[in-house]
Amino acid sequence: MARFDQLKNLVTSLEADFDKFYAKENQAAGTRVRQGMQELKTLAQEIRLEVQDIKNQKEGAAAAPAKKAAPVKKK
Repeated sequence: MARFDQLKNLVTSLEADFDKFYAKENQAAGTRVRQGMQELKTLAQEIRLEVQDIKNQKEGAAAAPAKKAAPVKKK
């Protein structure tokens, strides 16, 4: 859940800059919004890859012991 909290904190930290840009047309706030959105994109990609790695590790561990024996040839 630490990653989710990190994501929420980043979004929350951008709220004031969003307001300043859209409501007050502050151009510097727009720059901070764009920078924050890039950080959000990067964080989202890191989390996505982490989730995929964990999923693949669990699938690999579950699939490993399920090997089938070779079929026996009949004469």
